[in-house]
Parts: sequence; C-alpha cells; structure tokens
Amino acid sequence: LKKLLQQSEPFQLKKRNNICLYLCASIISQQLSTKVADVIYQRFLHFYGTKKPTASQIANTTIDKLRSIGLSNAKASYVKNVAQFEIEFGLNAKRLRKMTNEEVVDYLIVIKGVGKWTIEILLMFALGREDIFAVDDLGIQNAMAELYKMEHLDKKELKLAMQNISDKWSPYRTYACLHLWHWKDNAPTPRKKSSKGKN
Repeated sequence: LKKLLQQSEPFQLKKRNNICLYLCASIISQQLSTKVADVIYQRFLHFYGTKKPTASQIANTTIDKLRSIGLSNAKASYVKNVAQFEIEFGLNAKRLRKMTNEEVVDYLIVIKGVGKWTIEILLMFALGREDIFAVDDLGIQNAMAELYKMEHLDKKELKLAMQNISDKWSPYRTYACLHLWHWKDNAPTPRKKSSKGKN
C-alpha cells in the first residue's frame, strides 16, 4: 500500500446531511456503471423538480412512476423503504454521527434493501468515518488480490486475508480503501446481490 500512497494525492472525506437522499442515491447506483447511475439519479431528482425531494414525496411515489425513470422494481421498492424509514424513525445526520459504527449498522440494517455494504459506504462518504474497511466491495477485493498476489485464494480465504492485512491500516482504513479504488480506477462496487436483496 505504501507504493500507492506515494503515487496519489491525499484524499479528504466530506460529510453530508441528507442521509435519506444519500441512501437513495447509493441504492440507485448499485450494479450500474457510474455514467448510467448518474443519468438515472438525475432523472430521479428531475422527477421531483428539486435537488432535494423530501422523504414524504419519495414515499408517496408509486413503484410504476419510479420504474418509468429507470429504477428496477426492487430499487423502486428500496428507495421507498428508505423514505418510509425516515418518516417513521428518522435519519437525522447529527443523531447518526453520535452513534458508533456498529450502532449505525444496527440502526439501518433493518431497512429492506439496505445492507452492510451500503451502510459502510454511507459511513465513509456521508458520515466521514476514517476507519471503515469495505471487505465486501468488489473493487477492493480485486485491487488487494492483485496488489498482494492473492488471486489464487477463494472468496472466503481472500476476505480473511484482506481483514488481516487491513488491521495494520487502522485507524485510517477508509483512506486505504480510497487509494485502492483510485489505483484500480474503481468506484465503490458491491458484491453481487444476496438472496435477501441487500448490499
């Protein structure tokens, strides 16, 4: 990893306040190229005529209308789930920032369509947490397998080896992920969907 650090500029983490919209954007982008995801997300925002649709607006939108702007049936359902969760339980950024990483995961994982990968990305890029390691991210897996000559390992062995290596990077593992993504020119990429439909 030292070689990668020498080859790229330092990264800075930004914090975001609209957690509902960030989760919706993350869901929309899953399994899509950055370009396609951006197009669909802009359609999503344009549909509401605002850059920041409210949770109520999203929750009251039918599945068919969301599908008409390019969301799959599952993603349409998931963004509505996120919006409904904000209405019922709240997605206040200040409240989430007071929680530990584990507490944030436990709080959000109950939303159908929001899995650990999505929450880890939120912890990094919305809450600005510096010590998150996205072991399930396909881009991170590919980068580390190549960088550390681990292509021969099966998925379980690879993830275990990745965790062991990443322990040395704590408490700045988020930055390590950023450098690995940059090296492979990858945006965050979730693994293939599980049977529960969560990423």
